[in-house]
Amino acid sequence: MQRNCVYLLLLSVFGLIVLGMVMLFSTSAFARDSHGNIYYFVKRQGIWLGIGVVVCILAAITDYNFWKKTWAVWFGIAAVLLVLCFVPHIGMKINGSRRWINLGIMSFQPSELAKVASVMFLAWWYSRYEKESGTFLRGMVYPAAIVGILMLLIVSEQDLGSTLLIGLIMVAIMFVAGGPMKILAPILIGGIASILFVATRIPERMARLLAFLYPEKYLKTEFHQQYQGLIAFGAGGPDGLGLGEGRQKIHYLPYAHTDFIFPVIGEELGLRFTLLIVFAFLIIALCGCLIAANARDRFGSLLGFGIVMLLTVQAAINISVTTALMPNKGMPLPFISYGGSNLLLCLFMVGILISIHRHGKFVER
Repeated sequence: MQRNCVYLLLLSVFGLIVLGMVMLFSTSAFARDSHGNIYYFVKRQGIWLGIGVVVCILAAITDYNFWKKTWAVWFGIAAVLLVLCFVPHIGMKINGSRRWINLGIMSFQPSELAKVASVMFLAWWYSRYEKESGTFLRGMVYPAAIVGILMLLIVSEQDLGSTLLIGLIMVAIMFVAGGPMKILAPILIGGIASILFVATRIPERMARLLAFLYPEKYLKTEFHQQYQGLIAFGAGGPDGLGLGEGRQKIHYLPYAHTDFIFPVIGEELGLRFTLLIVFAFLIIALCGCLIAANARDRFGSLLGFGIVMLLTVQAAINISVTTALMPNKGMPLPFISYGGSNLLLCLFMVGILISIHRHGKFVER
């Protein structure tokens, strides 16, 4: 199983990407910003997919310890790009948030790179200070402060979801590295409380929290998107209405091709396919953890574990939001939602997992 788990991982990723392209073709024609071209988003996603496959292959054939030596470079690049989001004519403000930089033909979201850079740094840190992983300063305060630089820049963009995701991954890596729960639990609770406090100071985010608590009062406003998503799931039932036959994507469900593509899958392909998506991410989690557990060194183990957490926790958040189990938060479903930055970095992370597997204990024997 350990030797062949990478093939199951790739099969799951391939299946999710194919499903994502098919559903993007089904939904993007009705997107408000498709510029009247039904292939607009499909073409752009195809370009990012091509670049992502090349990046994935390069990462797979590169010894993963290369990222151990160069983590500071990627951390610095991520920080600079996050700062550029606030520079006029370079940073792009969409829906009240400055999360993108203009690349001319396309845009790029630096927070996606920041997530990976954070994992690289934490893996390097806890492989270098292995014996001090359980201490308060070197094990908790110092790494949290360094990752906090990126988190502070991201939260300044009003991207609370990505900030929360990085915080969760950081605490998870700290725990795997040997951090005591009696210290990590207060850090986790305090971090979540801080995010909620910031959310209450942003009117739009506060409205989303209230909509989650009192959905019946916000059916036509902040809870509208999640409400339409629930209608889509209900309309699809076990078997779905048929590919392309969904109705919610026709100007009822906003952003059906991006953050809320999961309900459209439920409406058109039914419960079976939504459960298959969940199963695919469980396979990715299992195979990724096996690869990480059999890495040849501590850095590879922590890097692999962090990547698995990034992919699966992000998927869990997206699914939870679209099923109204969490307050609304714009976070794409990995490999499926439209979004070039996310697809590119997800494929990059898959390539790193392949590299960890190639140099792992079972393969090298």
